[in-house]
Amino acid sequence: MLWSKPSCTFCEKEIKGDDVVFVKIRYPKQKGFTEIKAYLRNEGKFICEECFNSESK
Repeated sequence: MLWSKPSCTFCEKEIKGDDVVFVKIRYPKQKGFTEIKAYLRNEGKFICEECFNSESK
C-alpha cells in the first residue's frame, strides 16, 4: 500500500524522521490500538514546529 508522505497542514513542508511535529487528533474511542503511525497518518493533522510556534504567538 502506498501512502503520501506526511506534510505540514499550513506550509506543506514534508515531515521527516526525527522532526518535531504537533498533531491535532481526536482522542480515540477504542482502546488497545498499536499502529500509532498509521493512526496518526489517517486521523491526524500534522503541524511543523515552525508553523506551530508562529501560530501560537
